[in-house]
Amino acid sequence: MLPIWILIAGAYVVGSIPTGYLAARFLRGIDLRVYGSGTPTGSMVYEHVARWAVAPVGLFDVGKAALPTWLAIHLDLGVGVAAAAGLTAVVGHNWSLFLGFNGGRGISGFLGILIVIFPLGTAWLLGSLLIGWRLGDSTVWTLAALATLPAFSWRVDGPAIIPAVAAAMLVLTLAKRVEANRRPLPPPGPDRLRVVLRRMLFDRDISSHHDWIRRTPDQL
Repeated sequence: MLPIWILIAGAYVVGSIPTGYLAARFLRGIDLRVYGSGTPTGSMVYEHVARWAVAPVGLFDVGKAALPTWLAIHLDLGVGVAAAAGLTAVVGHNWSLFLGFNGGRGISGFLGILIVIFPLGTAWLLGSLLIGWRLGDSTVWTLAALATLPAFSWRVDGPAIIPAVAAAMLVLTLAKRVEANRRPLPPPGPDRLRVVLRRMLFDRDISSHHDWIRRTPDQL
């Protein structure tokens, strides 16, 4: 059991490395937590730092989850441990040890897990993200991809663990969207319910996706 717990702990620490935050600090001297959606993610690097920087940031974030997943397979610890290690890295990314337990959304980490245990699932998720990007907002498409991943896996005879992994990914996504790095909710009532539903479905508090991702510190 010791190698498993070392791997899980290491996955959390590696996942906690705040790539987007560090890129923004180094390239522009800004704190991404007060820009756009308030999440230090590759998409916010794209919007507020430098478009070219999304590639290295995204690849590093994919690797943070792919590495512990691959290590578990390489050490013959089983696909269950591999999935758990990758998901733990995503938890570190979403609730980073180095950012006061703030963080990103974990989509790059999901890609990293799937690259190792179900490569076709990576294509499924990437395809959905691409459609959403072309339509101007990938938030709903992300949920749709995760919700339909088990059916896709069954159709192509994917690993038996994929439904459980997809469910965990969906729970982590919704939990992070609603928690929103502890961004305050309106008082109890219709406005609070409206914001919670927007966070769950669209990952934002207002109706306009463009206005949300382009926010600056003076608008927060």
